[in-house]
Amino acid sequence: MDTSKHSLQTLFEQLGLPSGQKEIEDFIGRYSPLPSEIAIQDAPFWSESQSQFLEEGLEEDSDWAEIIDELDALLRH
Repeated sequence: MDTSKHSLQTLFEQLGLPSGQKEIEDFIGRYSPLPSEIAIQDAPFWSESQSQFLEEGLEEDSDWAEIIDELDALLRH
């Protein structure tokens, strides 16, 4: 079991995305603001596997849920 503390960087790595600070900021800038009626896992910019990972992380309240929520909040601004 992975008990390490997750960060935006490790979430982006898990999603197979560039995970440098600038790349994360660019991603958030490109896809913000995410409309409130769209759940983060249903956003059109995710691949099917990325969407599934996010959905499972939230549904199972996994150790990824907190950082997924953080990314969700960042994408809403």
